[in-house]
Amino acid sequence: MPDPRPTPIPASIDVRFVPHHIGVVMDGNGRWAQRRGLARTEGHGAGEEALVDVTYGALALGVGVLTVYAFSTENWRRPVDEVRYLMNFNRGLLQRRQHELHSDGVRIVFSGRRDWRVPRRVLKSMQDASELTKDNRAMTLNIAFNYGGRAEIVDAVQRLVSDGIDPSRVTEMAIRSRLYHPEIPDPDLVIRTSGEYRISNFLLWEMAYSELVFSEVLWPDFRREDLYGAIEEFQQRVRRFGGVDT
Repeated sequence: MPDPRPTPIPASIDVRFVPHHIGVVMDGNGRWAQRRGLARTEGHGAGEEALVDVTYGALALGVGVLTVYAFSTENWRRPVDEVRYLMNFNRGLLQRRQHELHSDGVRIVFSGRRDWRVPRRVLKSMQDASELTKDNRAMTLNIAFNYGGRAEIVDAVQRLVSDGIDPSRVTEMAIRSRLYHPEIPDPDLVIRTSGEYRISNFLLWEMAYSELVFSEVLWPDFRREDLYGAIEEFQQRVRRFGGVDT
């Protein structure tokens, strides 16, 4: 389907230097709902519109990869009813949106542990979405689900041990090649919404040199205009990667 809300790209954005990979910590759903006297789960539902709009905004800009933090390994500590809602919501989101994203050339992949805690019906929906969109090349939507940055590193090290790698051959490349999606480049820009200034176990290995932008906007209110604002800020930064300007 066409972009549900096409908007012009601001002239202040240099389209030649759009970040290839953007990560987003979608935070503030619960507070958005509570401020309106609603159940926390209502905030998660409201966040769907933000996700769709930001995804299409990134697609319009030519972003190569958008990684969104949908459910962390720590989120299992939330109330049982909220966890159950999130499982069903994420499954329903895939079922509602995968075909329109597929028609626009978006590849859907998942990062995280597919362990016993994730219901089989959710795993099946994840598999179906990935299989349907696997050949798409317009943009990759990487959904971090049952994901933790530390867990990803632990899993990579366990694969090293399982592969019998000699300690002298354990390099950054050896670890990186065993991450969930080693073919996806590190994020250039990571955005966190809702006015919180932490990374919450998100892409710990990959964001070593990412530019960080923190937005005061709660996730359900976040739109592509806010994404464009973060990219404008990104384009004003000087990325040195540990070096100095010459």
